[in-house]
Amino acid sequence: MELSSIGLGTYLGAADDPTDEAYIQAGRAFFEVGGNVFDTAANYRGGRSERALGHVFRGIPREAFFVSTKAGYLPMGDGRTEESPRDWFQRVLEGPGVLSVDEVVDGCHCLTPRYLAHQLDHSREALGLERIDLFHLHNPEQQRPLLGPKRFNEVMSAAFGACEEFRSRGWIGAYGCATWNGFRMPPESPEHLSLEALLALAERAGGPDHGFRWVQLPLNLAMPEAFLMPSQAFGGKRMPLLEAAQAAGIQVQASASIMQARILRQIEPDVRERLGVASPAHAALQFTRSCPGVNVALCGMANLTHVTENAVLLDQPKVAPETLRALYC
Repeated sequence: MELSSIGLGTYLGAADDPTDEAYIQAGRAFFEVGGNVFDTAANYRGGRSERALGHVFRGIPREAFFVSTKAGYLPMGDGRTEESPRDWFQRVLEGPGVLSVDEVVDGCHCLTPRYLAHQLDHSREALGLERIDLFHLHNPEQQRPLLGPKRFNEVMSAAFGACEEFRSRGWIGAYGCATWNGFRMPPESPEHLSLEALLALAERAGGPDHGFRWVQLPLNLAMPEAFLMPSQAFGGKRMPLLEAAQAAGIQVQASASIMQARILRQIEPDVRERLGVASPAHAALQFTRSCPGVNVALCGMANLTHVTENAVLLDQPKVAPETLRALYC
């Protein structure tokens, strides 16, 4: 399946029925205009974003769309019951033996195989799918400063081993790491994630045909590090993440393409002109989707207006890399 260059994100919004319905309408409209990539996470809106997408997928042939979800954070609720986070933790995780308090890192994060399996089961049920195309470990770099490099690698090895098991059972098609700081930070940063090191762990877990095939990280006009900053040491050279991903055959989902609309007021008319578009939102999306190595530019679309506006770009040609680089000269 050829993936659409723009994907529908589901991070923002209140955990309520009107927001659910808006996402359902937006998701159906997005598919109707040619969008086929949907991104979510077990903790988005207390799990309600996954359930909303489950409604969208009903009646759509399974081979006609691609969905990625994530696990790692503790949702601390299900978006439906009115119980305290502590009561939810006890009822859903601690009581049944899924997770103990001492396995939680930084008060909110866990990557143990047992917890990942629990979250994947939850996601498959919420989405109404036997198989999820892409299962991300969600911001694993959050644990690295607290655990240290050695222990962190042990945690990632176990998590990758679990993902290989999920793949062998047909529950996921591939896995990856959805990050915020990890791939943008230089090697000296405690949060730094090395793509080369992660690939080595994946090969150890699953052999040369391992399922670690994707990464996700923010990329927009205000945060161009994945495109421009040599944050990765790969093959003995320093290079930006997108270049390293291309060299490794890793596919990339770019998140925060319009930075929750916060960068739109900063996009000057000359930038829009150089990118060949009329609106700030189109300029932001056109930049991200055009960066070489980006397979899908994710953008939160919680209503029909967003879908209608952004869908225009699905059939637009991308901008040449030299034009993108010239924006920063």
